[in-house]
Amino acid sequence: MYFQRLRDLREDRDLLQKDVADVLGISQTVYSRYERGFQTIPVVHLMALADFYQTSTDYLLGRTNITVPYRRK
Repeated sequence: MYFQRLRDLREDRDLLQKDVADVLGISQTVYSRYERGFQTIPVVHLMALADFYQTSTDYLLGRTNITVPYRRK
């Protein structure tokens, strides 16, 4: 399910896969595999995407529908 959320968040912000791949320091091809569910996303990239989109990893993973990130201590 996370791959659909990644795509939706990217498209909602009118970003290209290349734009998000650059944020992660990876190729567009690898990022495309994340969005299509062909490659498991590493935790470090998941955390970076949550920060980039200002949401929680639980939202990205489909564990919650609440987009607001958790409060940091």
